[in-house]
Amino acid sequence: MGLLASLLSGLASGETVAAVRRARTAAIVYVLAALAALCGLGFLVGAGYIWAAARYGSLAAALGFGIGFLVIAGLVLLVHRLMSGARARREARRRNADMKAIGITAALAVLPTLLKGKGGLGVILGPAVALAAYAIYRENAKPGDRNHPDAGEGQ
Repeated sequence: MGLLASLLSGLASGETVAAVRRARTAAIVYVLAALAALCGLGFLVGAGYIWAAARYGSLAAALGFGIGFLVIAGLVLLVHRLMSGARARREARRRNADMKAIGITAALAVLPTLLKGKGGLGVILGPAVALAAYAIYRENAKPGDRNHPDAGEGQ
């Protein structure tokens, strides 16, 4: 409720409109600066080509620049692929940790109700033993095992 009240008071005071205006102005300035930087970079590449063409000839300079830019493109793609793989593994670990936390929280929330019910301790011990057995199975299963329930995940 506090967040909604803060948002409404910001809208009423005009603070939100001013923040949006500042953000729009900053975005325009950054776009113009990026365009100017790209133009400057283009002129530097052109100057480098003119220098290389005067020194080595226009064909050699064109081949050198073409190969150079292809190498740069390949390196960018390689770095992106390596970083996205690491990011996917990190997100998977975080999801697993979050799911464990949710499971523990749910179990702790339901525990008092289960202890009071007719089944009592048996209702709790049955699933707990099953979870422990599954954890032991997953820990001892070979990674290349076809019968492994998680085989084929993550590809």
